[in-house]
Amino acid sequence: MPRALLSVSNKSGLIPFARGLINQGFELVSTGGTFKALQDAGLPAVYVSTVTGFPEILEGRVKTLHPNVHGGILAKRTPEHLFQLEQHGITPIELVCVNLYPFQHTIAQQNVTLEDALENIDIGGPSMVRGAAKNFTAVLVVVDPSDYDSVLEQGINAPLEFRKTLAQKAFAHTAEYDSAIAGYLLEASNSELPHKLTFELEKVEDLRYGENPHQKAALYREKGATGPLLDAQILQGKAMSFNNYTDAEAAWNLLGEFAEPACLGVKHANPCAVGTGKGLLEAWTRAYSADPVSIFGGVVALNRTLDVDTAKALKDIFLEVVLAPEYSPEALEVLKGKKNLRLLKVRSSQLPSAELDFKRLAGGFVVQDRDELGLEGIHKNVVTKRQPTEQEMTDLLFAWRIVKHV
Repeated sequence: MPRALLSVSNKSGLIPFARGLINQGFELVSTGGTFKALQDAGLPAVYVSTVTGFPEILEGRVKTLHPNVHGGILAKRTPEHLFQLEQHGITPIELVCVNLYPFQHTIAQQNVTLEDALENIDIGGPSMVRGAAKNFTAVLVVVDPSDYDSVLEQGINAPLEFRKTLAQKAFAHTAEYDSAIAGYLLEASNSELPHKLTFELEKVEDLRYGENPHQKAALYREKGATGPLLDAQILQGKAMSFNNYTDAEAAWNLLGEFAEPACLGVKHANPCAVGTGKGLLEAWTRAYSADPVSIFGGVVALNRTLDVDTAKALKDIFLEVVLAPEYSPEALEVLKGKKNLRLLKVRSSQLPSAELDFKRLAGGFVVQDRDELGLEGIHKNVVTKRQPTEQEMTDLLFAWRIVKHV
């Protein structure tokens, strides 16, 4: 009877998958909460301590780190290895289904303590995943519930390419997990720029093309991360392009400099017009007046709910993208006639303070901490003989907030 080891934090789809394995003749071995879930569903399973002959200890920190588990996972199906398993009474394991303690979810919670974070670092899980992935020619390794159906369809005699795909996914899963832990500990220690930086990117979607039509492009998300543009809601318009994303990111970052009602335009990732006022319409009028030429075909960002009067003013010129935290129903009605105009509802203009700023070099990066110096950090030392007037100083400080983003 083939043996499957199931130990999952994410129990989505677990019971139908386990039932399917039993129907295919598998014996199930399980741990902790997974074992209880199987029991509650009336499915037969062997508790891991029965396999190891040793109880869970240290509040569950040690339960699967045992030769009876890892020997069954890592053994090649050669006569020599199989003889050694028989000598020591170890049963081979043909399938390992493991996903890890929810570390990323834990550290995303408000006021999480270092102790809570450390308790959610999985040790046995990654060891089993890596062991099974290393031995993928003999062991099916499953880390993603979305693969359950295809694993049941392929069965124990799954072809090599399918096994290899699952193994690649498993190593990516543990790499992302370790990267998240390393990043958290770096932030928790308030360290300087680290000796090593790792991050995991996951494709969100392919884009039509890159900066130019002959270039391929895609949008990626750093695993577990959020971002104003990544999480924006597209209310209408064509799909976002590579240039749309880079311009929109530049616009939204600049918008974060202003607490007062503000409107700004960005073209080719540079601000071309910025205005503030008592309301959005006044802010837009001032921004448009600053450069009515460059703003044509650009990206416009506003930091208040887009109202109907401002929408009517925007409608009169060609724009690629409009960003705002909210839109009034009347404003949406005005702009819906411009079917290609992309309207993005963006929740936050603030980026996490721990984020680093990367710029690509051939073969590497230059990395710096993010520029978070605001007006309060400026040392206003005037070295000219004539001191600026109050209005000149106001204008200088207005420009200072913008030039940082040029």
